[in-house]
Amino acid sequence: MEKEREKEIYVIGHRNPDTDSVCSAIAYARLKNAIAAKIRQNGSDEGYQDFIIDSNYKDAVYVAAAAGQMNTETDFVLNYFKVPEPRYMNVIRTQVRDIRVAHPIGIQPDMSLRKAWETMRDQNHSTLAIIDDEGKFGGLISMSDLARSYMSVLNNQILAEAHTPIRNIIETLRGTLVAGRDDICLTKGKLVVATSNVDVLAKFIEKDDLVILANRYEAQLCAIENHASCLIVCDGSKVSRTIRKMAEQNNCTVISTPFDTYTVTRSINQSIPVSHFMLSNSDGLVYFRDKEFVSEIKGIMMNQRYRDFPVVTNDDHYYGMISRRSLINMESKKVILVDHNEQAQAAEGVVEAEIIEIIDHHKLGTVETIQPVKVRSQPVGCTATIIYQMYRENAIDIPKDTAGILCAAIISDTLLFRSPTCTMEDESAANVLSKIAGIDMELFAAEMFEAGSNLRKKTDSEIFYQDYKMFSSGEIHYGVGQVISMNSEELEDIQGRMLAYMESVRESKRLSMVLFMLTNVLTESTRLLFVGKEAKIYVETSFGMTPHNDYVDLQGVVSRKKQLIPRLMATLQQ
Repeated sequence: MEKEREKEIYVIGHRNPDTDSVCSAIAYARLKNAIAAKIRQNGSDEGYQDFIIDSNYKDAVYVAAAAGQMNTETDFVLNYFKVPEPRYMNVIRTQVRDIRVAHPIGIQPDMSLRKAWETMRDQNHSTLAIIDDEGKFGGLISMSDLARSYMSVLNNQILAEAHTPIRNIIETLRGTLVAGRDDICLTKGKLVVATSNVDVLAKFIEKDDLVILANRYEAQLCAIENHASCLIVCDGSKVSRTIRKMAEQNNCTVISTPFDTYTVTRSINQSIPVSHFMLSNSDGLVYFRDKEFVSEIKGIMMNQRYRDFPVVTNDDHYYGMISRRSLINMESKKVILVDHNEQAQAAEGVVEAEIIEIIDHHKLGTVETIQPVKVRSQPVGCTATIIYQMYRENAIDIPKDTAGILCAAIISDTLLFRSPTCTMEDESAANVLSKIAGIDMELFAAEMFEAGSNLRKKTDSEIFYQDYKMFSSGEIHYGVGQVISMNSEELEDIQGRMLAYMESVRESKRLSMVLFMLTNVLTESTRLLFVGKEAKIYVETSFGMTPHNDYVDLQGVVSRKKQLIPRLMATLQQ
């Protein structure tokens, strides 16, 4: 899954997405995946030269994304054609999960120090995450922690203090369980090496002690009679039936190991569970969430002495490890922009992303790229028209549902061919697509526009941001929104609400002015609302009409892109 995710390339429209933005992103992602699959199948990109799939991206998965919540019109379209919603992605800044995250396995807290060291050696990683049975992150154990445990421990009760499992001792000493159980832990007693005579041992061995000894029957018997909790018999010596029976009767565990007394004494602390030496959250452990932004954690990483930093998910499950080296030559998110090319309209963080393609039908804007990219910009009424042409150019069949959403996008952006932005190419594409989708465009358009309006039930924010874009001209920054309806009364009802909300947006965003188009499809007209100190004079100059205090009626004006923005830009530039 991680390998697959790293190859994702996001096809994404503008903020406050409209139907064209969303549907074009979905259709283009499908086209890219279809052509990439054919290239992989044929082993050649011959015939797809115009499409241009860079060799670095031939194994990529193209994912449609939306840079904001979809409006009701777009919801209607996707539901009508049963097309899944694109991935919600209002921010495209580089996240921790986008950089090179190592994935050493997580280990259980009761794993022995010895086993942890072997795991580090096998994985060539000096730090391991401690996880519980559900995979949730609990702490870290590092090579330096292992060294500290080996060099600084002089406490003969540490095995009990660490609640060392019997199975860890058996594993570490390559032992065999002769008597007792291996599913219990040492919780009391000290470690005793039985080298003295029996008289001395009888005074020294206490209840619950762990005793290391050799093939001495008397010493073994003495330890059991003194209620030792565990005997470790060295040199692979056999344990008599009598000792085994007495051990069972006294709840004493007996382990036989092939190692000699010196090796056992030297190695037994390696059976201590890692939980006793690990660095836990309560110790001020620094870790990151997989969805945190790299730009926000860089400073923290540089100011910490740790070599590796754990990464966890939002539900605290262990995800992987990153280091400072992960930030070297890290890859940004790769994106294809559709239906926009202005930074102010793009998803937040676009400056941190690597733009590899732009497909649009608007004027050229302010998006900057790191390197040359493929740009396809055509003076048509809808981005979906361009996507349709690219399907045809690459001889890729258009599925019924894809044809449906592309046709819907053209109908929406051209107001069923009433907009002055509409071209013969748009009409031709829509006619073909409607036949593939099996829809009557007139009937479908009426349903779609009705679903998209229904303004009385929407909040001010939902209406305002249904189709809203930001623009700049020199030092003047302004926003223009638009709603389209077939109901004059509905548009009049929201006028007062929108004027108040527009002013609040202007103040919070520190804009020079905010304009809002109440467009009536049936009358092919727009009531243009405006707020801002100089807005009235800009509107009057642009359209040669004397506005009311906060609005002007524009007959025949329905297109923001072709009829409103160019006139405003000309006025502002003067």
